[in-house]
Amino acid sequence: MVALNIPVATTKPVSLPCAFVPSTGLHGNLGLPRTLKWPKKMRQCTRKDGPTKVSAKFELKPPPYPLNALEPHMSKETFEYHWGKHHRTYVENLNKQIAGTELDGLSLEKIVVATYNKGDLLPPFNNAAQVWNHDFFWESMKPGGGGKPSGELLELIERDFGSFDKFIGEFKTAAATQFGSGWAWLAYKANRLNVGNAVNPNPSEEDKKLAVVKSPNAVNPLVWDYYPLLTIDVWEHAYYLDFQNRRPDYISLFMEKLVSWDAVSARLEAAKAEVAEREREDERKSVEEDKTSDSEDEGYLDNNSDVSEAE
Repeated sequence: MVALNIPVATTKPVSLPCAFVPSTGLHGNLGLPRTLKWPKKMRQCTRKDGPTKVSAKFELKPPPYPLNALEPHMSKETFEYHWGKHHRTYVENLNKQIAGTELDGLSLEKIVVATYNKGDLLPPFNNAAQVWNHDFFWESMKPGGGGKPSGELLELIERDFGSFDKFIGEFKTAAATQFGSGWAWLAYKANRLNVGNAVNPNPSEEDKKLAVVKSPNAVNPLVWDYYPLLTIDVWEHAYYLDFQNRRPDYISLFMEKLVSWDAVSARLEAAKAEVAEREREDERKSVEEDKTSDSEDEGYLDNNSDVSEAE
């Protein structure tokens, strides 16, 4: 497989309650307003009727381990700067942008997907996606991480990339060659060619495959209807204090010493479960549509029969 260039805890397994994997139903009926009213000239969200006030809807979620837990591979100073300033600012700005709008009350994932808007980003997208991305990134690492996965995750990696080493090479290349700021991802692609508000970067008929993708700025695989499993932040502020401009060294250390394969495996299981549920729901809808069609056909035949008898 080729990396796609898209233009546009403790030492125990980590609990992943927020940025775990798209919540059930995210890839189907989002329950979003039919049209988000963002006039192109103003690019401002429609406000709800009545008085509004800015309130902390989303909170800054701490990493699932102390800020010094990844030393010496990732310094406490980097965490204080990256999580304590950059991540915090994304949360604060997002809360200001959505307060009193029709986005207020939606989950973070739904805000990300809705505001992507086929690549014509609505104002809250960057902050919403960066909040989600960073939660997911912190949970992609653990003290004593790295090494090699096992079980079904390793089997799928070897099946879809040829070998674990080939996957590592492809992931490193994607991260190193993402021009400017952005992210590299391992994702589970249970393909739907029509993904609604985005262009599928890998629109083949094959599904239930692992894919390495890279994305610019705040974009993440949720907008392509993919299931993110692993990410690395390659914005310069993610590594500059520890590595200066040596991005490849940062990427290698991330893969060798920091990745939580327990988290990646858990995300894969959750993704597969959601895909199975989505397939059951699609089958149920298909059966209901067939029944409705049969009933309409029967009604049409009955009406014709009545006309014939009258003649």
